[in-house]
Amino acid sequence: MMEKRLENVLENQLCFLLYASSREMTKKYKPLLDKLEVTYPQYLVLLLLWEQDTLTVKKLGDLLALDSGTLTPMLKRMEQNGLIVRERSTQDERSVMIQLTDKGKGLQEEACFIPNRISAMSGEDKRVVEDLKASLLQLLKTLQKF
Repeated sequence: MMEKRLENVLENQLCFLLYASSREMTKKYKPLLDKLEVTYPQYLVLLLLWEQDTLTVKKLGDLLALDSGTLTPMLKRMEQNGLIVRERSTQDERSVMIQLTDKGKGLQEEACFIPNRISAMSGEDKRVVEDLKASLLQLLKTLQKF
């Protein structure tokens, strides 16, 4: 009886449900990203750079909600793997610009199947997923205000 009550305690915690769902979703991405030889956070960087050729480290950090202590080593590994180049801005020495290499650009074609595969794995109705994304985006915006 006590075990069931403990289970209910976790199920009632929004943070736990978000955490557990995020971990499960990331597990689904892993085998797909392993084929590209990138991690999930690296994939997120690539997604942003496929949309915009050049971004600063600061802008990447802001968009991904990552601090420089997390982002810098990841970008260094991506550079060592030939996916990106890091270059100091000529206008502002403090700013580091990130650009994709040809290899990084080439992964976009290989990765284009990932969103559909993930969507198929979830088994959820497309409308349910869209509603969930909208709710999560609203929650994120609300939380970021505090």
